[in-house]
Amino acid sequence: MTCPPVTIIAEVGVNHNGDPVLARDLVHAAADCGADYVKFQTFRARDLVAARAPKAAYQDRAIGADAGQLEMLSGLELSREEHLDLVSLCRERGIGFLSSPFDVDSLVFLTRDLALDTVKLGSGELSNGPLIHRAASTGANLILSTGMASLSDVEAALGAFAHGALAPGTQPGRRSFAQLLLDPEAWKVLEARVSLLHCTTDYPAPVASINLRAMDTLRQAFGLTVGYSDHTEGGAISVAAVARGARIIEKHLTLDRDLPGPDHRSSLEPGPFARMVADIRDTEAALGSARKQPSAEEWETRLAARKSLLAARDLPKGHVLTPEDITIKRPGGGRSPMEYWEAIGTVLPHDLASEDYIP
Repeated sequence: MTCPPVTIIAEVGVNHNGDPVLARDLVHAAADCGADYVKFQTFRARDLVAARAPKAAYQDRAIGADAGQLEMLSGLELSREEHLDLVSLCRERGIGFLSSPFDVDSLVFLTRDLALDTVKLGSGELSNGPLIHRAASTGANLILSTGMASLSDVEAALGAFAHGALAPGTQPGRRSFAQLLLDPEAWKVLEARVSLLHCTTDYPAPVASINLRAMDTLRQAFGLTVGYSDHTEGGAISVAAVARGARIIEKHLTLDRDLPGPDHRSSLEPGPFARMVADIRDTEAALGSARKQPSAEEWETRLAARKSLLAARDLPKGHVLTPEDITIKRPGGGRSPMEYWEAIGTVLPHDLASEDYIP
């Protein structure tokens, strides 16, 4: 069975630096690179972080330690009107629009006002049970990153989603989430609506920290569609993830890695991003099926590269073949050398010239 193409998400995030013109340019770049979706982040900084919240270490390295998260994020918001403009532009360019909400109001805006049928929640929201629960009740599909998480963390998040989808009118909580996961109907909903992305939440993430085999663990543990959210430098690990079975790839896109901002250094510029997309498509084509059989292109090569049983010299009709009468040479198309032993002792039905096929 042929798998659907890998979904490639160009993660803009906040790489627009709060500039709607740059945001539009990034939509054009994502479309030109061949991405399936371009993804932004939807939030109001005052609803996302407390005034005293410090930045992450990678954010301090990228933009300095002078200000906290609230000040940094306040300059990276996109207005509701700017969202609408970006959705319209995506429609014009034939690329899907996605965004990550960080609060319930933003979630409602994306699913109700923008009518998105899929939302993405970042790793930081994996433990945000109320947001996951509400996301399920909207009817939208969910792509969920699993950075910084154990299997038990992921299971709890899936329980919250299942409860929001199937039992929104009953009391939520860890116990009810766990109980609901015993119901096969819950797993049918999860299989239909939730995809998990393996992720290492560091920017840029060292290659040695990636642990791509954890994708296998997620797939085996939960039976859901699994992908990879890539924060490494370069595109090689995304391509490797596809070879290992990732069905979704999310990778940051920037127009200039030297721009100020928290995520530009772990992003790809358009040229490398387009090469990554091409490499992913080549990898998909190369994966093929699990069947081991010659390809259509190999048949002519088989004739040229394989060998046959040939007459070692001129031989008369009625001759009984001996080892000295048989040579093994190219081309193929004749009797296989695997039949060498069966050929010995047989009687020739007609004359053979040197290097004729042995009948």
